Amino acid sequence: MAGDPGRKLIVGKIVGAYGTRGWVRIWSETDPRDNVLRYSPWFIGEETEPRAVLSGKRHGKGLIAQIEGCWDRDQAAALIGLPIRIRRSQLPPPGPDAFYWADLEGLRVLNREGMELGRVARVFATAANDVLVVTGKDRERLIPFLWEQVVQEIDFQGGWMRVDWEADF
Repeated sequence: MAGDPGRKLIVGKIVGAYGTRGWVRIWSETDPRDNVLRYSPWFIGEETEPRAVLSGKRHGKGLIAQIEGCWDRDQAAALIGLPIRIRRSQLPPPGPDAFYWADLEGLRVLNREGMELGRVARVFATAANDVLVVTGKDRERLIPFLWEQVVQEIDFQGGWMRVDWEADF
């Protein structure tokens, strides 16, 4: 559900081991990229127990971090490929007229005629604009997130958004 403070969001991924003392290499989904290091604790993979971020920094073109419970290279290697999750409540509140992509996930998508096209499964960025992945009964649609041109209205309380998009697109 959009805005659920206990909901866990993916903010990055562990992509490698670094050194012999359990440090891990991080791929960040945050903007700016090193913001991932500001969110502690992390939930690694499907773990239900949080792990504190003990230290972290930029290293070359990437990021490295030391997390609680990861003290050697073998433990770090076992985490490679796992997503890094945080609680939704760890994010700062968005500014006025702003929201997080994660808050769009699960919203019903209605076109101008009131026809439900499906629900927002995820959002991703392209060079031109952000794109909504809308999964419906009949198929998946990729709808550009262009405010006012395509996305007309969002009602987080009601759990829906209205788009200027034909059902057969």
